[in-house]
Amino acid sequence: MNQIPSNPTLRIAVIHAAWHDDLVAATRAAIRDELTRHGATEHITFEISEYDVPGAFEIPLRAKQLATLARDARPDAIIACGFVVDGGIYRHEFVAAAVIDGLMRVQLDTGVPVFSAVLTPQQFHEHAAHQQFFREHMKHKGREVAKACLHTLDGMRRMAEAA
Repeated sequence: MNQIPSNPTLRIAVIHAAWHDDLVAATRAAIRDELTRHGATEHITFEISEYDVPGAFEIPLRAKQLATLARDARPDAIIACGFVVDGGIYRHEFVAAAVIDGLMRVQLDTGVPVFSAVLTPQQFHEHAAHQQFFREHMKHKGREVAKACLHTLDGMRRMAEAA
């Protein structure tokens, strides 16, 4: 991917839920590492801003707030990170669906691309083996979502140049 933006600085907002922050932090670190690695290779500067929210359910509202800022303050892309587990009190599938639907609505309503690394494991247990497995998985998803973000921004730049 040869992604050299017409704007030498890309603003990326990373919104992360505080629940299971020990796991979500792995995603944030992987996103930052992947963007930094790519920026050094392609001579792109990234301005990465991080925003924390209590839980995944609050992510879409923060995304909407960021996506509707004045053009000079608006991020070029938003990446959401969270970990929604079955807590036994509510159906975590409903929470996860609400988050993803909300994020999709934000990007369609505003034109700012929004990416999700909000994961919903089918089964998660608070023991060391699951913690380690999901920490590694969250790192992998962080790299994937950063690459998807870069690919999308490059495609948007190319479309704008062709218009």
